[in-house]
Amino acid sequence: MRVCLVYDCLFPYTIGGGERWYRSVAERLAGAGHEVTYLTLRQWPRGEHATVDGVRVVAVGPRMALYTAGGRRRILPPLVFGAGVLWHLLRHGRRYQVVQTAAFPYFSLLAAAAVRPLGRFALVVDWFEVWSERYWREYLGALGGRVGAAVQRLCARVPQRAFCISELHAARLREEGCRGPVTVLRGLYAGGGDGQEGGDQDGDGGQHGGGGQDGGGGQDGDGVASTEPPSPPLALFAGRLIPEKNVGLAVAAIGRAADRLGGLRGEILGDGPERDALARAIREHGLEGTIAARGFVHSDEVAAAMDRATCMLLTSRREGYGLVVVEAAAHGTPSVVVAGEDNAATELIEEGVNGTVAASDDPGAVADAIVRVHDGGAALRQSTAAWFAANAERLSLESSLRVVLESYGSEGR
Repeated sequence: MRVCLVYDCLFPYTIGGGERWYRSVAERLAGAGHEVTYLTLRQWPRGEHATVDGVRVVAVGPRMALYTAGGRRRILPPLVFGAGVLWHLLRHGRRYQVVQTAAFPYFSLLAAAAVRPLGRFALVVDWFEVWSERYWREYLGALGGRVGAAVQRLCARVPQRAFCISELHAARLREEGCRGPVTVLRGLYAGGGDGQEGGDQDGDGGQHGGGGQDGGGGQDGDGVASTEPPSPPLALFAGRLIPEKNVGLAVAAIGRAADRLGGLRGEILGDGPERDALARAIREHGLEGTIAARGFVHSDEVAAAMDRATCMLLTSRREGYGLVVVEAAAHGTPSVVVAGEDNAATELIEEGVNGTVAASDDPGAVADAIVRVHDGGAALRQSTAAWFAANAERLSLESSLRVVLESYGSEGR
């Protein structure tokens, strides 16, 4: 089968959940003998060539900065990429049987939809998130938010085969007017705890960071997660430092919990535009001796930190999936997730089994959740490890890839 994958980023030139997803799809398809073309923006130095084994990588636009200093998507690159995709598909669209694209940043999807009647290819769309009108206004302001929401709604109504990674966003996609089949993919976990968030559509799924190997709660010699509670207790935050991750809430909550749990420490792993705000929050709460902001570190150190953490602290107010919950569970570490209308990570929590959901983004409520996980002790770590073992296949990246690839048989010519 001849397949065209469309995404403006390519791993490892940029790092995030979407990049890993499309590279995995490309490699899996090529390995199965399919003819694969990957359309992207150029992210490598002029004169060099991007290589993915068995895949034809085509740059349909120049190298451009995708994000503002605040970590949000710039408008021009998606427009340029959309124009490049349009031009490529006008010339070559009839050679493809399937075109698979990310919904966001939208203009590439609209380009593929415009050419589809001429190319007669099947259109498969990955909706990592569907934003609410409230969030659009927060992200782009009143006028820009209305425009963004309208474009999203238009994209939802394009004839397509849609894939989502949460029930939350699948329901929103249907509410936006999607009439084609919408399938929820349950798994993005590729193993190894490599610290990659899945599917955040504005690029906040970048690499995390980690710590050393100086505590309890690690894995035993045969690779099975230990159920012994870490000592001293540790609340771990791992994620890109952008406003949506709400790292300031993590700092305040760790401070509140430390008043109740003697010896509790915090580690903040990751980097991003909020790093200065993080440093200020630690100083303002007087937690310099309690919380260590380690920045970006290697994936091996991320895994080591997960081993010795009492809980993974996910204070995001917006998550398309919440892969870090699964990664932590692979280490027998339960998670604390904060309830919110844009937070799909709550779908990964079985209350009291692999963690807990804080009822609100009040620091006291999140501190209560940290204490609940600590008090769960060995029993909660054991149930977390058992939850992961029982769900590992369903939550695996490979299981989602199988679903997508099987759909090609019904979507192709």
